[in-house]
Amino acid sequence: MPLTPALLRSLVVPVWQSLPWRALAVAGGLGLLFAAAARLPEQGPGEDPGLFLLRLVALTGALGLAFLLDDPARNTTETTPLGRPLRAGLRVVLVAPLAVLWWTTALLLIPGPTRPPLGPVTLEAAAMAASALALATAAVRFTDAGEVGKATAVWLGITAAVAVLVPERWGLSAVPGEPWWEATQVRWAVVLGVTVAATALCTPEPLRRRSVKLGS
Repeated sequence: MPLTPALLRSLVVPVWQSLPWRALAVAGGLGLLFAAAARLPEQGPGEDPGLFLLRLVALTGALGLAFLLDDPARNTTETTPLGRPLRAGLRVVLVAPLAVLWWTTALLLIPGPTRPPLGPVTLEAAAMAASALALATAAVRFTDAGEVGKATAVWLGITAAVAVLVPERWGLSAVPGEPWWEATQVRWAVVLGVTVAATALCTPEPLRRRSVKLGS
């Protein structure tokens, strides 16, 4: 079915209503609370507290995005003439401006003396968000589950835990004489590129149906 402006307008409202607003709101609110913790009186100057909190905020937001593709009515919408890329893409487009506003608010909540360089930490946040979408897209592609958010969040949490276990490799701990952003931004850029590519590859419906059970 050709995509026309009238068709696109008719899709916006039902897709908006079907978004997992509860999960997004909980993750977003919790993330802003973490960012606001940087303004507690006992916080001293320096980048380390702000960097830790912003990474925590980014992970919280990514956990919320793990639920973005949840669709209890998936078994009925799969037979519509509108492909999965359009349905999934519209969800991302509707949420993206709110995610940008949310992240900007989190950055502003971090006091200037404790705020790390914005470019590298935003790159990390984008890579975490893209990782959540890639995992959710793969779950939708290879399973029949309508709600993949819980399992995706678990896998994302496991991935984050593994990254914490190898801090020197991912620059999660300071390297003497080397700014953390110079040591990690290339790696996070690779993660961002790979996860975006994986999302693009897994989004279309497979020509031959193959599925596995997804644990919750």
